Amino acid sequence: MINELNKDRKPCGLHCIKIHHFHVNYGSEVILDDINMHIHCGKLYVLIGKNGGGKSTLVKAILDEVPHEGKIVLQTPEGRSLKKKNPLRIGYVPQSLNIDKGTPVSVYDFMAAYISSKPIFLCKRKKIYNKIIDVLSIFEVDDCIDRQLSNLSGGQLQRVLLSLALLNEPNLLLLDEPVSGIDKKGMDLFYEIINKLKKNYDVAILLVSHDLDYVKKYADEVILLDRKILRKGTAASVFASKEFKEVFGI
Repeated sequence: MINELNKDRKPCGLHCIKIHHFHVNYGSEVILDDINMHIHCGKLYVLIGKNGGGKSTLVKAILDEVPHEGKIVLQTPEGRSLKKKNPLRIGYVPQSLNIDKGTPVSVYDFMAAYISSKPIFLCKRKKIYNKIIDVLSIFEVDDCIDRQLSNLSGGQLQRVLLSLALLNEPNLLLLDEPVSGIDKKGMDLFYEIINKLKKNYDVAILLVSHDLDYVKKYADEVILLDRKILRKGTAASVFASKEFKEVFGI
């Protein structure tokens, strides 16, 4: 359980996610061509590339939200499948969440509805309340639990969405440009929290980002995507490659 994890605990290293031969076509147009990735828990993988290169489509394919070919497998580092005993659980944070200013929904209501089988308006259940507090505290927004979503700042809402994504204790956390529109202070805090998360919790993280300075500082592996994987490796090796210069016109 997330709330049972010690903040000083090291990631398990006992699972990895393999994406095999993902293809996405829209009619005759190839959007993604034979994508293969090997993602380990306890590491931050960052997808970079130009707009329209397929980054968000890959995220949607992993979430099974767009038709695609290929498969995704949860396994041990040695290659033994974990699917039967431990089905793959995915947490997801989108680019943005549009909330009407008049919506009277609190952070607790929003998150409790995700995990409770009972109507949340009947009462606040202590066990659920404490679980939500615990996961919000990872992202330093536990003081927002009783505030309305519509009254949160962009940075606070972003961290609430991260908290929501962790509620089902995912093996894989997908982040599709979640810091869009956030100021530098918020960006710094986001990447510091993600760095703490990947070091101390049993989760693999795949982030879509255009923030190359932060990518260089925090990514364990960078994946350059333009319909197919052009290059992958450390930030330094990818940024120095001819493929990177061609994609970004450097």
